[in-house]
Amino acid sequence: MAESTATNNELLADQVSSLLVQPLEAASVVLGSGPRIFDTARQLRIPKLVSGSTPGFVGEGGLIPDDGEIEFDEMTLMPNERKSIKIILRYTNELVRQSIIGIDAVLKARLIKDVSDALDDALLQGTGASDSIKGITRQSGVTTGAFTPTDPDTLLDAIAALNAKEIQPTRWFLSGADFATLRKIKETTGSKRYLLEPDPSKAGGTTLFGIPTTVTNKLPQGQAILADMSTVAIARDTSPSVTVLSERYAEYDQVGLRVTTRYDLGLLHPEAVAVLGTSGS
Repeated sequence: MAESTATNNELLADQVSSLLVQPLEAASVVLGSGPRIFDTARQLRIPKLVSGSTPGFVGEGGLIPDDGEIEFDEMTLMPNERKSIKIILRYTNELVRQSIIGIDAVLKARLIKDVSDALDDALLQGTGASDSIKGITRQSGVTTGAFTPTDPDTLLDAIAALNAKEIQPTRWFLSGADFATLRKIKETTGSKRYLLEPDPSKAGGTTLFGIPTTVTNKLPQGQAILADMSTVAIARDTSPSVTVLSERYAEYDQVGLRVTTRYDLGLLHPEAVAVLGTSGS
């Protein structure tokens, strides 16, 4: 992204990256869970294999069978009509400090939180209405199943459903309330020993049956996601903009910070994602 020629208020690409892109990837529960992120400045078309071939054993000099032409489909992300996430933050000149764009760390943290909250809501639960993002729980073709937080067997059933398709899931997403319910389950009635014991060797990590778990308030109680996150494709606009509005709020001795960024989501293999419990569609 080039610096604005009309004013000196639009930030350079490396400044935007350090202010928004890199911190946002770290703060977002979805971006930070290992999806495949494609940086693109325009509509992105990703080919998908519909049918494969069936290799066989052929003897010396034998005719190698022709299994026909391989069929492909494609998934389109970031269409031109996809809407952006936009926000304007205002701050007084008293908050201005010596930094690359003249805002303090608190304002930067607020910016990242506001954008990441909106983005995660969309990536997980977005309806796709009015050219917005269609989230994971709204995608078609996903694996479905029951989810009862008081019954850990429903988690094992979900793992088994993906394993039966030769899929190794890499991430759970659960609401805080459901995770707390799971953690409170005792081994037997009257026992004080919890069924799900924390791993002391992973003080900063949370796992369920060996699979990393993200606890988030972006999912409703009663719904969970189990996924191979390498099959979740996220398109990220390569040209997000952060513009300092130095004159718009001058009469209040304030400065505005306008942020515009675009993302989109699709599933390379919908069957590799299990949406459990409450239906999002």
